[in-house]
Amino acid sequence: MDITVAGLGLAVHERLELHKNRITPLSGKDGGKRISVVTGIHGDELEGQYAAWLLNRRLMEHPEYLHATVDIYPAVNPLGINTIQRSIPLFDVDLNRIFPGENGGPAAEYFANEIINDVKGSDIAVDIHASNIFLREMPQVRISEETADALVPLARLLNVDFVWIYPAATVLQSTFACSMNSIGTRCLVVEMGVGMRLTPAYGEQLTEGILNLMRSEGMWDGKTHCTHTPLISRDEVAFVNAGAAGIFMAQAQHGSSVKKGQLLGIIADPLTGNINERVTAPADGLLFTLREYPVVYPGSLLARIVTGGSRE
Repeated sequence: MDITVAGLGLAVHERLELHKNRITPLSGKDGGKRISVVTGIHGDELEGQYAAWLLNRRLMEHPEYLHATVDIYPAVNPLGINTIQRSIPLFDVDLNRIFPGENGGPAAEYFANEIINDVKGSDIAVDIHASNIFLREMPQVRISEETADALVPLARLLNVDFVWIYPAATVLQSTFACSMNSIGTRCLVVEMGVGMRLTPAYGEQLTEGILNLMRSEGMWDGKTHCTHTPLISRDEVAFVNAGAAGIFMAQAQHGSSVKKGQLLGIIADPLTGNINERVTAPADGLLFTLREYPVVYPGSLLARIVTGGSRE
């Protein structure tokens, strides 16, 4: 069922509207449980679009397995998606920096507040993001230390490769996930893929994970096909930054295990034919982030390696 969550009047008789698809059990009984799947907060992050499409199809194909209400919000920033912009066009604000918004505030804050109020009350929310156009990310869940006890057991079920527990000091209080967790709605942030692109394998992987999570919560009793047990790391992450300008050419495979000193890539100079820098791994670990956009400058992020953790 297509439901209009919020709307705003725009110039030239246009209107900004946020829609969700609500799927309910055939029996009409949902056991009082609800899960919300939210994506498209940033208009240049499209990986969640594919996952939303797949999840809709799986639920429609087997409605007999569903025992909860599922709300799917595929495009929380529809103007950004339509114009390939990260922020909300016209307002020039990052939607994920103004939550929980304000009912009587400026238009963008009103819109953010309407989103919060609509998702509020869900038993679980899954907030799906992609990386930007510069980096490719393995499917992962990012959790702050403050919410780790409540969220790590859920994150383990999502069929991702990696769960990154990071210090509370780095948490942005104005994000959607932080706002939802602060009002008691457990919210998991997923990062995967690359900006402005679809990675079907990642969408399929996460869809299985969402169904697996629903199965664990008594919301779904169909079969799932999970193949990934995530590495759980408490911020044991090494960052690799460029020391020179040029064109970065990766030599290591994204998602592979690397050894300290292993060549990750080179930074080439197209003008002279020189190699300006040979980039090597600073530690052993899993290469979960790798540069996608090749033009780099000193300080550009090239890779991230998780150097510790456990799959237990």
